[in-house]
Amino acid sequence: MFTVMVVGIIIVIVVLILAVTTTSKAYTYKHTVDSLENNPYVDQEEREKQADDPKA
Repeated sequence: MFTVMVVGIIIVIVVLILAVTTTSKAYTYKHTVDSLENNPYVDQEEREKQADDPKA
């Protein structure tokens, strides 16, 4: 009974440490966003808007 309890506590501690390190690495990751100048879909959307709206 004592060995099962110790093994269970060790497993819980290892999982907790892995979760904390993974979360801290995820928060330190620098996310970037592509600029609009290099986005080919922006020009396509503008052309579609102009084709749909003859006033513009």
